Amino acid sequence: MNGVSILAARRTAVMPKKGAFGALCIADLARDVILATLGDAGLTVGDVDELIVSNALGAGGNPARICALAAGLPLRVAGLSIDRQCLGGLDAVLLGQAMISSGQAQIVVVGGVESYSQRPLRATQFSDGRPPAPYLRPPFTPWADRDPDLHVAADLTARTAQISRSVQDAWAQSSHAKAQVRAAQGWPEIVPLIGQRCDGFTRPLSPKLLARARVLSGSITVANCAIEADGAAFLVLASAARAQKHTQSGHCGPLGPMHITSGVSLGGDPSEPALAPIAAIRRALDLAVLTPKDIDLVEMMEAYAAQAIACCAPFDFEPALINVAGGALARGHPIGASGAILAVRLFHELARGYGLAAIAAAGGLGGAVIFQRP
Repeated sequence: MNGVSILAARRTAVMPKKGAFGALCIADLARDVILATLGDAGLTVGDVDELIVSNALGAGGNPARICALAAGLPLRVAGLSIDRQCLGGLDAVLLGQAMISSGQAQIVVVGGVESYSQRPLRATQFSDGRPPAPYLRPPFTPWADRDPDLHVAADLTARTAQISRSVQDAWAQSSHAKAQVRAAQGWPEIVPLIGQRCDGFTRPLSPKLLARARVLSGSITVANCAIEADGAAFLVLASAARAQKHTQSGHCGPLGPMHITSGVSLGGDPSEPALAPIAAIRRALDLAVLTPKDIDLVEMMEAYAAQAIACCAPFDFEPALINVAGGALARGHPIGASGAILAVRLFHELARGYGLAAIAAAGGLGGAVIFQRP
């Protein structure tokens, strides 16, 4: 997993569904971010060999190709679209790394984009004359009894791990508080699409407000799970030779390039999707020959506070190292982009050492990637 570096990483602000980005399609969300990352890296659109885009809620039709054309990339850039739900953004990083390591490419732009606001209506058609039946989400397993609603699954995780609602609410409150501090300082990674420079959902959370939050399932409330949101995030990956060239030319930002050390996506028990990142983190650490104590920063996906708490617990990470500027509870969850946002956050936070990004997905999936700045 050596020899591939990240030269630049940017994202949009994350906006609640039907909010400031409600009128923007995925190409509108992605275009300026792709171009900003290339500009940061001192590259032009002509330097790009491939664009890999994670998108979970779109209508198909190869959204990566649409984004490539919208950004003015060369017609030869075919665009590769992937859908592994929440894992997709980190999977895009690993696929780009593999493409460069194999010699198929020198420069690959990777990331994800999601418009919850413009997700298409979906319906199952029948051959017996019944009218189409609309649905909000597809099945993630072939077994209905092992394909739980994610709110229900998160509550099961909370009960099994004995994570009380008060502990979950405290995590959510901390996530928002940290994000507020960073927002006041400015988000260096945000491309100000239609003037939006800060995530739209971040706010003060008082104990009284948390106590009044609507319950979704058991201890899971609208305050301790991430909201549906729109956003995009992209990173520029390069071979070692290209990375060295651009570092010497003064690009790659104030912290320099960030290297991909190891990464993996794994399947686990579909009945407990929130816990799947644990095995992925262990495997990524093993591949990198590292221990949890070697990790200097952690970007843990906060689809649910209970999930983030449960996935951090086995590794005893220092709380001060986890989601240092808040997490998805404070910004929202644009599904196909969320994994890429974790990597973008590390690119702008990790000054030296190792950073870990980890995320869970429906169907019992977990992903983890370890990055390094020497």
